[in-house]
Amino acid sequence: MIPLKKKLSCILLIDDDHATNYIHKRVINKAEITEKIVDLESGYDALKYLEQTDFEAYPRPDIIFLDINMPGMDGWEFLEGYENLSVEQRSKIILVMLTTSLNPDDKNKSDSISTIDGFKNKPLTHEILQDVIDEYFADHK
Repeated sequence: MIPLKKKLSCILLIDDDHATNYIHKRVINKAEITEKIVDLESGYDALKYLEQTDFEAYPRPDIIFLDINMPGMDGWEFLEGYENLSVEQRSKIILVMLTTSLNPDDKNKSDSISTIDGFKNKPLTHEILQDVIDEYFADHK
């Protein structure tokens, strides 16, 4: 368990692989750090979710874990749409790319995009989650 004074309200998983989302939800649930986990299998669905203004039904995520390689709209295309959202819709969201990509160009590209806060290799582990919490939510401890 990762100790926090106050649980995060929501973590959003964006990955087209159902099994990966299942594993990542188990890691997050075991850590007991969030009130809600939303898993979406497309960038389109994620943008629609983030555009919602009913924050009770669609809580603002504190963290987004984003896959790069997805059919239809990949992670890079999602980021283009994400950057077009209003500042309020994007505010205080930590966005971490989670990928199996070994292509150094993906890491370099992610480093050049200001809305990306981290770039990690899949699968999401307790250690990766702990690192993200330590780096971005230390004031919650």
